[in-house]
Amino acid sequence: MSDEQFLTAEGAEELRKELEHLVNERRPALARQLKEAISQGDLSENADYHDAKEQQGFLEGRILYLENLLTSAKIIEDTGDNAGAPKEVVVGCEVTIQGEDEDEPETYRIVGAAEADPRNGKISNESPMGAALLGQRKGAKVAVETPGGEWIVKIKTIAW
Repeated sequence: MSDEQFLTAEGAEELRKELEHLVNERRPALARQLKEAISQGDLSENADYHDAKEQQGFLEGRILYLENLLTSAKIIEDTGDNAGAPKEVVVGCEVTIQGEDEDEPETYRIVGAAEADPRNGKISNESPMGAALLGQRKGAKVAVETPGGEWIVKIKTIAW
């Protein structure tokens, strides 16, 4: 797997909004919760204090992760309809595939691991399916390794 992280412009904006919410709303609210828990005295057996400290650790970890990701990730810009269809599957494009023995095609958007959401049609470039599709052209038959065995799919369309 590559160390390089990818984000679509849309995904980066969603993560920026999450970061802003965590820093400007969640962090101050947690600080107030922690201050109130401390005011209750005896911290050794103060469940509210221990809970708030644990939440603070998770919150600060998420903030740090988002800041690092947004600073270092390569942003994949949507080239729009004017640029025409890409010649091969790349991060940021939509690809429609159809299994050899299946009636209905499936469409996925290839995204970076940080914004992958398979239930909503966004698959990571690092997933077995995403990695197998990268660099392939329309009409290609691609073997994808799945937990249930090899799955052969044909690339029907590639689009932005």
